[in-house]
Amino acid sequence: MTKIDIISGFLGAGKTTFIKKLLEEAIAGEQVVLIENEFGEIGIDGGFLKDAGVEIREMNSGCICCSLVGDFGASLAEVLKTYKPDRVIIEPSGVGKLSDVMKAVRDVSKDMDVVLNSAVTIVDAAKCKMYMKNFGEFFNNQIENAGTIVLSRTDVADEKKVAADVELLRQHNPKAAIVTTPCSQLTGAQLLEIIEKPDTMMEDLMKEVEEHHHHDHDHCHEDHDHHHDHDHCHEDHNHHHDHDHCHEDHDHHDHDHHHDHGDGCSCGCHDHHHDHHADEVFSSWGMETTAAFTREKLEKILEDLSESTAYGDILRAKGMLPTGEAGHWLYFDLVPEEYEIREGQPDYTGKVCVIGARLNEEALNKAFGRG
Repeated sequence: MTKIDIISGFLGAGKTTFIKKLLEEAIAGEQVVLIENEFGEIGIDGGFLKDAGVEIREMNSGCICCSLVGDFGASLAEVLKTYKPDRVIIEPSGVGKLSDVMKAVRDVSKDMDVVLNSAVTIVDAAKCKMYMKNFGEFFNNQIENAGTIVLSRTDVADEKKVAADVELLRQHNPKAAIVTTPCSQLTGAQLLEIIEKPDTMMEDLMKEVEEHHHHDHDHCHEDHDHHHDHDHCHEDHNHHHDHDHCHEDHDHHDHDHHHDHGDGCSCGCHDHHHDHHADEVFSSWGMETTAAFTREKLEKILEDLSESTAYGDILRAKGMLPTGEAGHWLYFDLVPEEYEIREGQPDYTGKVCVIGARLNEEALNKAFGRG
């Protein structure tokens, strides 16, 4: 099975830099064929490609557009038969329609053992609004058909402009992963995972909450002095509580609230505003944010989330947020009356997921940067 990745974007957007990072850091051990359209940018030199064991198949059919899809498909089939690669990376012309390239790949996949693995569009953060206005048909086609959108040059772009870009992109593509973190702060392996696998953070969190509260409902009348299992964590609740990070010692976290089971138990069985039944359908809220957060700012929000009903009845929250300092991010996990903050590696964009009942979405939007 040959994986085919399409890396599209207007000239100068940063396609070549993205491809080179994948080649060097993520797929160096694979047999790769890179297809460049003759009108695409020539940013990867032949010497590098030769050293990396990558074959170039020069395309002479011009711009990849509707009238030339047949020619492109035949050329792609020839590449696949000749090289039998593990992966083909297609860097189409900056004025080609991504949907046409995707159709050509799907047509070839009907007769050959290949799969359209990913469709990525690179967008220069400084030019997104201008391109959308002046090259709507071609530019928006690349946005609308992408599974992942990478905003380049966000390290030198104004934060408000980046946030505005995301809003514009979301109007045309509500589902794609939008990478706002500078690619220099992400590894090639991270980038490959982003383009190959959908983000299931919200689904995973909802499943965790539903399973946990089903467990609580079944055992609500049992003796609460036993160990309580969160995310398979086998630590004693009377000692300290660790969500998702079972092997870390939380004694160093200032805001890791220790408690015994009783009137203030955070498991949800006794607290009057967390008295949920196992079959209750919880609501969820999530957002991506490019806003920077200091530890102090995040702590204040998490205190309100965990201790009050200002944002609704919060059962679980999780997120990763940039601090504004290159490479420094804050990760958090929260349950009622308890949360922890830790430092983590940069993610592709700031993300927050919240599960609960009667969620105050307006307050959540304001707290995490959209209000």
